Amino acid sequence: MGIETLTIISVAALLLMFIINAKLPINMGILGFVAAFILATITGVTEDEIFGEFPVNLFIILTGVTYFFGILQDNGTIDLITASSLKLVKGRRMLIPWIMFLLELLLTSIGTQGTAAIIIVAPIALRLAHKIGFNQLGMSLMVAWGMVGGIFSPLNVMGIIVRGVVEESGISFNANTLYLLSTLFAVGLAFLTFLIFGGFKRRKADQTSEISEDNAELQAILNPTIEVTPYRIVSLLALGALITLGMVFEMNMGFAGLTLGLILALFNPSRQKEIVSKIPWSIILMVSGIVTYVGVLEQIGVTDYITHLVSEVDNPLLAILVTCYIGGIISAFVSTTGFLGAVVPLLIPMLATGDIWVMGAVAAVCIASSIVDICPFSTTGAIFVANAQGEAKTTFYGHLLKASIFIIAAGPLVAWIVYVAFF
Repeated sequence: MGIETLTIISVAALLLMFIINAKLPINMGILGFVAAFILATITGVTEDEIFGEFPVNLFIILTGVTYFFGILQDNGTIDLITASSLKLVKGRRMLIPWIMFLLELLLTSIGTQGTAAIIIVAPIALRLAHKIGFNQLGMSLMVAWGMVGGIFSPLNVMGIIVRGVVEESGISFNANTLYLLSTLFAVGLAFLTFLIFGGFKRRKADQTSEISEDNAELQAILNPTIEVTPYRIVSLLALGALITLGMVFEMNMGFAGLTLGLILALFNPSRQKEIVSKIPWSIILMVSGIVTYVGVLEQIGVTDYITHLVSEVDNPLLAILVTCYIGGIISAFVSTTGFLGAVVPLLIPMLATGDIWVMGAVAAVCIASSIVDICPFSTTGAIFVANAQGEAKTTFYGHLLKASIFIIAAGPLVAWIVYVAFF
């Protein structure tokens, strides 16, 4: 079988995985492992070679980090961080959209999964938006942009996946730079959103309008009572230790998370069975299967052939723009996590030439693939629709859908211009 035919079959199989995953509740990791086995059998790749492509390092990192933050979620430390953040409002109404943005950014930056953080913040944010008269769509976007900024943190699953995939290709990668670029882009989006939905005008009009102490409902939302216990204090110290070990000493985040998590587990071992059951095994399985499949493609020469094809393209900048749009369109309907695990390797041939800023290109594709998560067809968008206040769900759904279409059309281009075109 010729390499051209193998490439067509391999890419078609990858697209078929996304289609099946979008239509049926079948984990894409299962599809990836099966496709890897079938393709390996056809091409003569041995089982040992398939096992060699299993992303052990990525598996350890994902398991360790999510286990650690599962403990923090279970023991109320995340709630304590959320409550402390809400108190920053201090009665000033128009700070609320920015506090919601920063809260989402903080939670995802310290390792909370994007969807989990949305589940925590969205109900609070949309309820507060209704009470202070801020647009529901505007508040939803502010929260979503906070997620976009934080999910590519070195502590977050998404940032870990991107780092693992790029580093396995042998290309130099700086996780902190990716986090900085995504955060800066998210802040820019939040500023524009606040401006478009009249936030600054409202702020001037409401300069003397603070939340009165007799507004019991708002006060209850903004001042939740979360007890500071010794266990939560130790958990906060452990969080600080994890950040220091991972970002300063560059220790493997997985082993650091497992070690610190084990120490915390000794304080309350009775909760371990439930905490372990809540590790996002489906995501870990999905990423492992897709990365293994891509590894088999490397074994049979498909990625080298794609590299050859890309090297013949006169304008690699245009190829990256197309990749950004592929990410934006497909991620609006399927798992962004799984898709990034498949699309980032396609960037490698373009980056290997050394003519393009690696971090800018990776950031552009990551941003283009994640800003579309507000689409009502995605989990994040559905959460916003479910929690909309003060207007019919169908009406808000329509508004969110129109915003999604605009973002899918313009977002990838803007990300490409900002981080690729001029570097």
